[in-house]
Amino acid sequence: MPDTLEKPPAPASEYSWWLPRHPKSAGFARRLLRTFLAKQPGSDPFCDTGELVLGELVANAVLHARTPPGRLIFIRFDLHPTSLRMEVHDADSAPPPAPRPAHPDDQTGRGLWLVSQLASDWGCSPRPGGIGKVVWARLDGGAR
Repeated sequence: MPDTLEKPPAPASEYSWWLPRHPKSAGFARRLLRTFLAKQPGSDPFCDTGELVLGELVANAVLHARTPPGRLIFIRFDLHPTSLRMEVHDADSAPPPAPRPAHPDDQTGRGLWLVSQLASDWGCSPRPGGIGKVVWARLDGGAR
């Protein structure tokens, strides 16, 4: 038996994954976030809004990123004591469409408007050291 009591390792506060540009990827990303947050103490305040925001960011990358066939989408979550940052990377350097109110009959066009309303902050920047862009959103308010 060891002479000291060891503290069990804390769950990783960061997670990333590569996804195909496919209509089902938004749902898969939401499940990945739900699984990641389930392992994090105090992350409940981020679950529902985080899934919605992440799903919209991934769906936007799938629908609007103009990339060569076979290019993947990279997602990353970073959980801090009082915030969750989510990133969606794609290989298209053009910024995402601007948020806008959609007409009631429109089938699409509400995603980034929802992100702008639900996230504490969000934005877009070039991918560090690579081709494309990162669209990110931050949710504030949790306590771990």
